[in-house]
Amino acid sequence: MLALAQGRDFSSNDYLALAGASALREAAVAALERGVALGSGGSRLLRGNCAEHEALEERAAAFFEAPSALFLGSGYAANSLIFATLPQKGDLVLHDALVHASAHEGMRLSRAPSRAFAHNDVDAAADGIAAWRADGGRGTPWIAFETLYSMDGDRAPVAEFAELARREGAMLLVDEAHAVGVFGPHGRGLAAGLHGQDNAIVLATCGKALGCEGALVMGPPIVRDFLVNRGRGFIFSTAPSPLMAAVAYAALDIAAAADDRRARLAKLVEAAERTLGHLGIAPSGSQIQPILIGEDARTMEIAAALQARGFDIRGIRPPTVPAGTARLRISLTLNTDEAAVAALGDALEDIL
Repeated sequence: MLALAQGRDFSSNDYLALAGASALREAAVAALERGVALGSGGSRLLRGNCAEHEALEERAAAFFEAPSALFLGSGYAANSLIFATLPQKGDLVLHDALVHASAHEGMRLSRAPSRAFAHNDVDAAADGIAAWRADGGRGTPWIAFETLYSMDGDRAPVAEFAELARREGAMLLVDEAHAVGVFGPHGRGLAAGLHGQDNAIVLATCGKALGCEGALVMGPPIVRDFLVNRGRGFIFSTAPSPLMAAVAYAALDIAAAADDRRARLAKLVEAAERTLGHLGIAPSGSQIQPILIGEDARTMEIAAALQARGFDIRGIRPPTVPAGTARLRISLTLNTDEAAVAALGDALEDIL
C-alpha cells in the first residue's frame, strides 16, 4: 500500500533538501518563461532531442570531469540500459551481491552471464574472474558495484576495485546514486577519481541529492555512442522532459557550490551517530543509517509507532533486503535538524 509523505523527513533521498529549494523552482520558472517544453514529443533519435538535453550533458561532463555524458529518464532506466547493452556475449558481469534491483533487471536482459560476489569483497571478485578464466572465459570481465549502498549506508572500496580492474583488464560499472552531491570534491561523488578512465562507466542519479529527476551516465564517448545506437531502452523511449533537463542543469550548478549544505549534513550525521550510539546502534558512516530488527512484522510495528509520533520512517522487508534482515532505514537529510534527530532518539529508546 502506498503511503503519503507525512511527518518529519527521515525516509527520503533528498539529502541536500534541494527538491523543494527556491533555486530549483526559479530555474524551472525561468526555463518555462524562455519557452522550454514540458514534453519532448518523441525519442531522441527522432524529434525528441532538445537543446536542453545536450546542454545538460555538456554541463555534466564538465562537472564530473568526464569525457562524455548521457541523460536518461531515471536511475532505473539508466542502470537497466547499461547492463543490458554494454557487456557482450563471451563477457562476464561480476557484481556486488547488494547492487540495485535495476542492475539485476539489466543483467536479466544481457547477453553476458553474471555472477555475484560477497558484499564489498574485492578478493571474492578477483577469485570470480580467476575461476571464469580457468573455465575458458576469454571475453571482458565487468565489475559492478555501488559506491554507497542504499540499505546499509556503507561505502565500497573504490580504489581497490579500480586496481583490480586495471590488473585484470576489466571494465568498471559504478553506481553513484547515493553519493553524488553528498561526497567528493564539489559533490562529484566517491568515484570522482575514476572519471576520465577509459574503463569506467559511472552512473549518477538526479533524483536524490540533486533534488530533481533523471540520471546521467558518464564514460568514454565510444560507450555513449554505443548506448545511443544500440541501447533499446534509449532508442525506443520517449526522451526525458526538456524542462527537467534544464532543472537538472541548475541542480549541478547548485551542487557544485553547496559545500555549506554538505557540511551541515555531515554535522547532522555526526549528531545522529552520537544519538543512536547511546542505543547501541553501530554507525554506518553516512547519511543512510539502518537499524536492523530482523523480523518482518516487528519491523513494521516499530515503523508504524514512529510514524504515529510524527517521524516518517519506513520499514524495509524482503525481497528489498535479504530474509532475516528487515530494518528501519533512517535517511538523514537537510529537511530535518539536530533537534529532530534528538527527538527521534528519545522515541526509539522508548519504543525499542
